[in-house]
Amino acid sequence: MTVAIEKRFSSAEYHHLTEIGFFSEDDHIELIKGKINYMAAKGTFHTVCCSRLNKNLSLLLENVAIVRCQDPILLPSGSEPEPDFAIVNFKDDDYLSHHPTVEDIILVIEIADSSIEYDQKVKLELYAEANLNYYWIFNLLDFQLESYSNPYQKHNGKFAYSQQQIYLPHQTISLPKFPELILDLSKVFVMIK
Repeated sequence: MTVAIEKRFSSAEYHHLTEIGFFSEDDHIELIKGKINYMAAKGTFHTVCCSRLNKNLSLLLENVAIVRCQDPILLPSGSEPEPDFAIVNFKDDDYLSHHPTVEDIILVIEIADSSIEYDQKVKLELYAEANLNYYWIFNLLDFQLESYSNPYQKHNGKFAYSQQQIYLPHQTISLPKFPELILDLSKVFVMIK
């Protein structure tokens, strides 16, 4: 009888594999609860939405917070996801000493088309378990922004957010921690004419 053993990696092991060239620069991977996951390739809508969001967030948050795009964050579950965006507090060394941790993170954002189920289930539970207060999904399939807040643990042990709100492409949304900063969603969503 053959038994398969599933290897779980620590952050240190994951970094070592990267340093020795086990993964190429073109590999789109992230560490989720000790497992190395390959991420879906980005389509045109995802790429354009990401570009527009980067531009608008950078303008809004200049001198207020750091906008990190598709860079790792460290979570206590042995995870190093690479959300499409993480809005983080300023740090003297610009996070040269370590990736942002829960204490540094203001908001995580995913842009989802083919990854929608993964972002709504796996990533949502991961971020809620880490006690990240705010999580947004730019849902390109339903053409809406899903805003999640107030993480909690369910009676079955799983994690979720107690508040969810849907925003449509013609609406605006305030940025967490900076209620005076308003993101106009019509400048982010890709409109087909």
